[in-house]
Amino acid sequence: MSRFWSDIVHTLTPYVPGEQPRIDGLVKLNTNECPYGPSERVLAAIAAASGDPLRLYPDPQAGALKEAIARHHGLDAKEVFVGNGSDEVLAHVFLGLLKHDAPLLYPDISYSFYPVYARLYGIQAREIALAADFSLRVDDYLQAGPNGGIIFPNPNAPTGVALPLSEVRRLLIGNPDSVVVVDEAYVDFGGESAVSLVREFPQLLVVHTLSKSRALAGLRVGYAVGHADLIEALGRIKDSFNSYPLDRLALAGAVAAMEDDDWFRATCQKVVATRERMVAGLQARGFEVLPSAANFVFARRPGSDGAALAAGLRERKVLVRHFPKPERIAPFLRISVGTEAQTDALLAALDAASTPTLK
Repeated sequence: MSRFWSDIVHTLTPYVPGEQPRIDGLVKLNTNECPYGPSERVLAAIAAASGDPLRLYPDPQAGALKEAIARHHGLDAKEVFVGNGSDEVLAHVFLGLLKHDAPLLYPDISYSFYPVYARLYGIQAREIALAADFSLRVDDYLQAGPNGGIIFPNPNAPTGVALPLSEVRRLLIGNPDSVVVVDEAYVDFGGESAVSLVREFPQLLVVHTLSKSRALAGLRVGYAVGHADLIEALGRIKDSFNSYPLDRLALAGAVAAMEDDDWFRATCQKVVATRERMVAGLQARGFEVLPSAANFVFARRPGSDGAALAAGLRERKVLVRHFPKPERIAPFLRISVGTEAQTDALLAALDAASTPTLK
């Protein structure tokens, strides 16, 4: 605490990112990073760009990247916004499109940055409870009364459960007068993208990241696609905050990543195959695993304490993510999909770990 703080600082409870420890031999399955290195084309593009004059600013409009993203999705560049990771994109979305008199709606179990942004920008928010099976019930949103916007991850995080595209469409039809944001950080691993609906619904904004399926978490590139009017709003926020959110190396690497479709598809397929093997291994060990369309699984072993199980794995140098709140997900572990060798190490550690039962 300090007397020099602004009033808002006293009210904030910041987002807590996944741990990034420096431990030799650690099997790191806690932050949903891609287990494979990025495309060779990305590395070559970054190396080539490193020879550019770094004394000069990068393109403030990120024109080449917007064009590459637009080509990938069959859209126009004016329908694309880019930022320094999808978290920055989401921050601009909250301020530029979701700050209204009516409450913002989002799931009670979802990306934990949503309530942080709501508090930061003074946005009234209402959490809508997921169903008992952790699915999102569209009817709950249609019956919630007036809203100032809706945002949800699809597939959801941390559960990995996906909402079918038909249900996304139904949600959009029922909310023609407020922005609906679909946060698709993990959609490339088995979900149905709502990008195909962008031109049909002018209130739809879809957010993506290059951190997961394109293995560029360290480069910090995210983007949103939607109607040009929504994109213009985000541009106004961005240029009132930081006109140059992406540096020259990030722009070059991101363009190459979007253009290397063969690497992208092959890597997603490998992750999905390993995920299914991990699910089978967990189920064979008595775990209940939610259906996942992401590059992670959400699992619990009935009768076991989630925190104790995570601690036991850590003792064996396997790091997974445990969320103590809300209470109904406390028994679960979120486990990122790693390589085949990392999956073997996870399953071996589970076999060796002591798992105290709840009394």
